[in-house]
Amino acid sequence: MAKPFRILVTNDDGIHSQGILVLAKALQEIGEVFVVAPDREKSAIAHSLTLHRPLRVERIKKNVYAVDGTPADCVYLGVNAILPGWPQLVVSGINKGGNLGDDVTYSGTVSAAFEGTLLGIPSFAISLVSRSHFKFNPAAQFARRVARHILKKGLPKGTLLNINVPNLDEREIKSYKITQQGRWTHNGSAVVEKTDPRGKKYYWIGEGPLTFDRREDTDFEAISNSYVSITPLHLDLTDYSSIHVLKKWKL
Repeated sequence: MAKPFRILVTNDDGIHSQGILVLAKALQEIGEVFVVAPDREKSAIAHSLTLHRPLRVERIKKNVYAVDGTPADCVYLGVNAILPGWPQLVVSGINKGGNLGDDVTYSGTVSAAFEGTLLGIPSFAISLVSRSHFKFNPAAQFARRVARHILKKGLPKGTLLNINVPNLDEREIKSYKITQQGRWTHNGSAVVEKTDPRGKKYYWIGEGPLTFDRREDTDFEAISNSYVSITPLHLDLTDYSSIHVLKKWKL
């Protein structure tokens, strides 16, 4: 008997990342899962679509496809060309590393969920806050809980969820908190300047020294206290509080 829900799973770490494999397996308990993901890592590529060249799709096995494009490409192609019908849910992850605070503007993981939301499909991104020794199973189990709830209750229109999970065993995670987006504080240059063998300069962009703000109820605070962070993001980026100020401009 066919499963009642169709779920599109993607990421920015690539089709062979352990995070997406564990996530897809967990979600198979509640729906028919289709994995459409980049054929290689596409981290920090944000919400870019490939418009200057054709995209290639390789069928890896049943319901699993690799795309030589971005995470947003994968969602767009998955929904409009690869899947046999529109999915009821888009899930992006499990990302190897957190997507906290300002990270959402760069993240390919979060941008895939943005793309799903733009297409009118309930979507969420899930990331594991660590740089190594990833404990994907607790994050996958939590993703399944969230997916079940969304498939039953839905999400507010134009809203996606950015979920970050502490890299702990399940018994060590206290619970979850609904949070607001925090802010990173930059404490110095993140650019490394080098010289190549021909004497020309080149640059590496890195993270540099960062600290996060200490406001309460942020994604940073939740993670630092061993809670899962669930931050609702909205497609409408308008700063409504500034409109009345800008209307006073005389240009």
